[in-house]
Amino acid sequence: MTTLLVIAKEPVPGRVKTRLTPPFTPQEAAHLAEAALADTLRAVAAAPASRRILVLDGAPGPWLPPGFDVLPQCAGGLDERLAHAFARCAGPALLIGMDTPQVTPELLTVDFDGCDAWFGPAEDGGFWALGLADPDPDLLRGVPMSTPETGAVQRQRLLAAGLRVRDLPCLRDVDTAADAHAAAALAPRGRFAERLAECAAAGRR
Repeated sequence: MTTLLVIAKEPVPGRVKTRLTPPFTPQEAAHLAEAALADTLRAVAAAPASRRILVLDGAPGPWLPPGFDVLPQCAGGLDERLAHAFARCAGPALLIGMDTPQVTPELLTVDFDGCDAWFGPAEDGGFWALGLADPDPDLLRGVPMSTPETGAVQRQRLLAAGLRVRDLPCLRDVDTAADAHAAAALAPRGRFAERLAECAAAGRR
């Protein structure tokens, strides 16, 4: 069975979702980040897994459900931090971030029979999920992160290594207010959608 990893930052004002300010305040952006993380962890908790790991920059809070091992992120760029997360896994692993609160347990239920990697592209050109049957950190090191070409470069890295790649649906990361509303519309019963509605209502007062 697969290890599921979530790489995340502690939702501290001024450190997370800074592109949401404005229109939201840093405190509201942190509340939205916490809700996105909570929804993500809930989906991971409901998906079948041999182990669930939160790879965290910061300290866990009340948003963390039971059943997760919490490991600290290493220093360095995002490529190094992702590589280090995979290095802690001995078998098949699927890693996601905290930016897709619309993710479902069904999307996270992957089967490596007949493939070596799963790749989840993001609308902004990055990727929201990466699964490896044999987690090799070198498949991520040196990939330029947070660019419109990140996803294409990462997927090509997998193919160049001779891996059989299957694609997950393309999802939209929550970076801007427009992203937030789009993600909330896809998961209207989630904590993220509820918190977004609260923040929007507060902004109209």
